[in-house]
Amino acid sequence: MEILFVSHKYPPATGGMEKQSYELIKGMETCVTVRKIVYTGEESSFQFFRKLNGRILAMIHRYPKISVVHFNDGLIAALSLWHVGYVHLKRVVTLHGLDVVFPWKIYQRFILPRFNRFDQVVTVSKATAKAAIERGIAADKITVIPNGIDHHFAQATQEKQWIDFCIKYDIPQNRRILTTLGRPVKRKGFSWFIKNVLPKLSEESYLVMAGPFSVEPSKKEKWLNRLPARWRELYMLMMGYPSDEQELRGLLCDERYSNQVKHVGKLPQEDLQVLLAEATAFVMPNIRVSGDMEGFGLVCLEASISGAIVIASELEGITDAIHHRKNGLLIEAENEALWVQTLKQLFVDSKAMVEQREAYRNYTLNHFGWDKMVKDYARLFERLQLEKEEKGCCVHTQHPSVHYF
Repeated sequence: MEILFVSHKYPPATGGMEKQSYELIKGMETCVTVRKIVYTGEESSFQFFRKLNGRILAMIHRYPKISVVHFNDGLIAALSLWHVGYVHLKRVVTLHGLDVVFPWKIYQRFILPRFNRFDQVVTVSKATAKAAIERGIAADKITVIPNGIDHHFAQATQEKQWIDFCIKYDIPQNRRILTTLGRPVKRKGFSWFIKNVLPKLSEESYLVMAGPFSVEPSKKEKWLNRLPARWRELYMLMMGYPSDEQELRGLLCDERYSNQVKHVGKLPQEDLQVLLAEATAFVMPNIRVSGDMEGFGLVCLEASISGAIVIASELEGITDAIHHRKNGLLIEAENEALWVQTLKQLFVDSKAMVEQREAYRNYTLNHFGWDKMVKDYARLFERLQLEKEEKGCCVHTQHPSVHYF
């Protein structure tokens, strides 16, 4: 079998979608012949999209055994709906969350329903599948395949590594460390947590935030601030722009919070592993944001196998990654009293915390992995290949309901 993978979310860019795309393509190389067209930043994204139809046609002309084309997110798949010349091939798209709920009326009304033209729609969580069905994508087109996780995050760390980390990033060693990870977008709830939960915890609590962060406003941010609010919102959502960054800067400088929180920016992999392994808890306090959603919650799994106890909002695709009291704790989103109560209880019961760390980590290791994700995709592609060979043309297989791998 030969499969053409098409993705504009790919290294050297970083993020959950980029990681998933890379691991899928790399993993599939072990069981099929892989062809790929990926965006690496060597040209503008506009030029990449403009030339994409021609590049796909050139690829399938050069490699006529290609039978499946996989688009790794809704944006690139939406643009492919206007392509010509390869409708005889099986076409698959993976949806991650935002590419389902993106709040542009034209997209919701005229573009998203056309995804029924694809032979199969993969969603990374049941929550994403539900949102897709609510917006008109046929349930029998949908297969749920959760993302995986790098098991090397489970490597043990030494006390000296933590001491060195604290010295390097000026982190107090004698306090209970909470941590967050990721781009500061509104739905992550970082600002909400700092304002509503952190001050109600004891002064021993200290939040260490990691991930991309600009200390000073960029030229793009200043330009965006001049746009009408609606257009600014749509741009930030589409491009994954750090919409919470501006408010976070103010909070980090506010004396009411600054003695309990620090942002260390994007960390090298080895430093990130130390932080996740030594933190008392990893928090993912997502909030509801209209037109946005958390498709899965990959960072929760990275924290879990590192040894941190994950406490996350019981919201959207996070519930596919964190199973309550099996590999973390799920808390009602924006319920500040419950968040405070849960964290305080965790701090008090240190013995239970040690036991939970190991049990939660083992559950995550046993239930999530990139290898499992790749095998699920391979089964899906094999089914499509068999269907193509049996019927000799692009005929959709009839299935009674959503598939869950």
